[in-house]
Amino acid sequence: MEMTLRWYGSKFDTVTLKQIRQIPGVTGVITTLYDTKPGEVWSRERIHSIKKEVEASGLHISGIESVNVHDAIKAGLPERDSYIVNYIETLKNLGEEGIHLVCYNFMPVFDWTRTEVARRRADGSTVLAYTQEAVDALQPEKMFASIAEDANGSIMPGWEPERMEQVKELFALYSNVDEEKLFINLKYFLERIMPVCDQYNINMAIHPDDPAWSVFGLPRIIVNKENILRMMHMVDNPHNGVTFCSGSYGTNRKNNLPDMIRSLKGRIHFAHVRNLKFNSPTDFEEAAHLSSDGDFDMYEIMKALYEIGFCGPIRPDHGRMIWDEVAMPGYGLYDRALGAAYLNGLWEAIEKSQRR
Repeated sequence: MEMTLRWYGSKFDTVTLKQIRQIPGVTGVITTLYDTKPGEVWSRERIHSIKKEVEASGLHISGIESVNVHDAIKAGLPERDSYIVNYIETLKNLGEEGIHLVCYNFMPVFDWTRTEVARRRADGSTVLAYTQEAVDALQPEKMFASIAEDANGSIMPGWEPERMEQVKELFALYSNVDEEKLFINLKYFLERIMPVCDQYNINMAIHPDDPAWSVFGLPRIIVNKENILRMMHMVDNPHNGVTFCSGSYGTNRKNNLPDMIRSLKGRIHFAHVRNLKFNSPTDFEEAAHLSSDGDFDMYEIMKALYEIGFCGPIRPDHGRMIWDEVAMPGYGLYDRALGAAYLNGLWEAIEKSQRR
């Protein structure tokens, strides 16, 4: 595996490439063109520019998170074909720049949902958190306002103000889309992009829905072992794979994370590893990566990845905000650096114990 860190670009991220380069064991970044909109073509010139910037720091681009999928594709609208053509052009440009991994999601309206982005924990750190009761008490169009004041002035991915202004229209767009139709629309999209993925050896790694159940009645399909295996079988191509995100799948306590990893051998192209602490089945907060700080056995998760021969990029996922750092919630430097060191330590211990 390769340890990486997510980086939003020098114009948007408080964390610098110089700082990332100094985290022991981190050799690559997972990045994006953060100011592009879903449906736009990523020019080869812009991809080349950010690639050179990363390489000048002594790192390299290990993958892209995300090339966002336009809502017309997810909802199956007539104009989806033109947006798929644009997506294919972006994949071609990435491939020609030697980038072979794209993380994306197929979630309607909200890319992820949290009801708090700065819940204070007993140790004084703040974390992203979710309670179903808070969601049930909110109108969807007020979700962004409920968390914006705690976002430290950052633009949260998937919660861009211009997108949130269209929430009512987006809900109307998906009014006739249920889980079955969403699966059909995902299949349509994947079948059309697989030829360019084959040509340029690009692994498409779908990110699970977060949380792993319906929010505001919206369909969610990438939520459990059964559904993810269905997705891979319906477009049976090795480039059609997954981002295994322990924090997203783990929101549903019924999901056995190590078992899911073992069932996906050869199709996990990217991994997000983080820990959650549950106060109830529908009230959780994000914890430090250390197993004992949350409810996940991080050793068993990393061991399962090792045992299936996972060799792709991995990154510590959302971190706590600690030591008075001011940054995009979940994406500060300090706690993610601690997480990277901890996960690298687990991997080394597993690797050495297996060899013996």
